[in-house]
Amino acid sequence: MATYPRTVPNILITGTPGVGKSTVSRLLAERIKFSWREVSKLAEEHNCLDEYDPEYQCPFLNEDKLLDIMEGMMTHGGNIVDYHGCDFFPERWFDGVFVIRTNNTVLYDRLTQRGYTGKKLEDNIQCEIFETLLEEAQASYKPEIVKELQNDTTEQLEANVNTIVEWIERWKEESL
Repeated sequence: MATYPRTVPNILITGTPGVGKSTVSRLLAERIKFSWREVSKLAEEHNCLDEYDPEYQCPFLNEDKLLDIMEGMMTHGGNIVDYHGCDFFPERWFDGVFVIRTNNTVLYDRLTQRGYTGKKLEDNIQCEIFETLLEEAQASYKPEIVKELQNDTTEQLEANVNTIVEWIERWKEESL
């Protein structure tokens, strides 16, 4: 259980860009009425972005500033945090960590549709091939709270949302 008592869990949805984190998070938030914390949007809204990285065509995240802003949001539970990194978040924030995975061919198509090219495309595909985000989650959180979910098809997407909803219900029952 968390450092502070919660009646509903906080969950982290993580994985390589393009695996479907935001889609899973959006559908989950609609279904269970948790707060969807899109870290990229929070960072933009609260000026947590530093200088621009021309190689990856995106700004650097000021993690410390972001964590200060998010701390108060995370206290009482009921959050879905959606981000492609996880090792800088405090372990105490999360009761469940779901690593979304996808087939490399599917991922390639999704990322090229987003306009990813060159090193950015290559590095993200390799990140998925080498299970970088899965390993990061497993190294950052207790193994029993980290779950891997495959997300290649609409059927898998629906099953993943159902799996997380069922996990939340079990967590609530066990936390009484």
